[in-house]
Amino acid sequence: MATIDMQARWVERVEVPKVGRAEYLDRHLTGLGLRVSSSGRKTWYVLFRTKGDPKLKRLTLGSYPAMSLADARERAQEVLLAADRGLDPAAEKQEERKAPTFAYLAEEYLRRHAVNKRSHAEDARMLEKDLLPAFGRLKAAAIRRRDVIALLDKIKDRGAPIAANRTLALCRKVYNFGIERDLVDLNPCAQIKRVAPENQRDRVLSDAEIRTLWGALGTLDPVECAFFKLRILTAQRGGEIVAMEWGDVDLESGWWTIPAERAKNGHSHRVSLSSHALALLVSLAAPDDRKGWVFRARTRKTQHASKSTLEKVAHRIAVENGLDFVPHDLRRTAATRMTGDCGVPRLVVSKVLNHAEAGVTRVYDRHSYDAEKRDALDRWADRLEEILAGKPGKIRELAPVAAARKAARKGAAR
Repeated sequence: MATIDMQARWVERVEVPKVGRAEYLDRHLTGLGLRVSSSGRKTWYVLFRTKGDPKLKRLTLGSYPAMSLADARERAQEVLLAADRGLDPAAEKQEERKAPTFAYLAEEYLRRHAVNKRSHAEDARMLEKDLLPAFGRLKAAAIRRRDVIALLDKIKDRGAPIAANRTLALCRKVYNFGIERDLVDLNPCAQIKRVAPENQRDRVLSDAEIRTLWGALGTLDPVECAFFKLRILTAQRGGEIVAMEWGDVDLESGWWTIPAERAKNGHSHRVSLSSHALALLVSLAAPDDRKGWVFRARTRKTQHASKSTLEKVAHRIAVENGLDFVPHDLRRTAATRMTGDCGVPRLVVSKVLNHAEAGVTRVYDRHSYDAEKRDALDRWADRLEEILAGKPGKIRELAPVAAARKAARKGAAR
């Protein structure tokens, strides 16, 4: 192994062996070496002994020309100084190689933390769309704030600032999980602000907008149409409706029970089904086919329809019909119209919406409010029918709907 007075030009022009490889040591810095292979690859390394250990060790520093002679000498000097203090840079590098990648961290997050969350599917989708393509192969600990910021800017630049906010929130959660599990020490999302402000919408659709939307829904696939109409009629959350199972629905009594594990607040919730809502459900499947998901995916019948896909359908409807609406506006519109048009007390509307309650009232008030919820949703269904017919509304007691519900039950049995 020759010792060479290494110069930058010499490194550039060093002879490439025809077979095997040649190695050279630097005369200026003891321990620095250059390995040249027959393929022309040039690799820097350093030989060192850790203080108190006579064994000679080798540590690869990098490749030329990505690492210049000056950079190699600087890095080798750092390694030699660390070894002189009793540290083992080679062992540290091995530990670094064992460090988890972001892909592993994300997989553990989904498997151990998000598996029982309602947002599991959406978390997995966001990871696959942006985070894994950008960071998946990188060591989780090597990702810096500037890397996260660059990704968020990329998402924003494609016209999706709110998606950038959601991606930031998910990335932050993944790293917080990693810190809890002692997989990483720092969160690169710390102190990164949202890309865009998110103002809570207060949109309530007007009578004319409801009529336009209802007409547009009639042009959709029956499953998509029923999904959006049920959002209007029941005032329930989209994620809870799309995950509805036939086993949760009692068409005879006109009740839909949302299990606690599928309710946003973790509390089982009973939703009264008006005659209009019952008719929609009856139209989706024949009696013998009412098993599994109500809103089945088109391609995979073992899964329910995708909420994100349905949201894209809503966006298309809004654009094509000049409507300023997002799916959650339907829940807000129904709740607002129940109080404003139908005279339903706010407490009862809160029960219909299954809002979480705090304090001792939640513990001691075990009244189910079934009768009140049924009355509220029946009033709203009848008022909606008036809106679609172009009739003005007023706060009043509406006609009994028992006959209509009875007719709907007969349709369910056919």
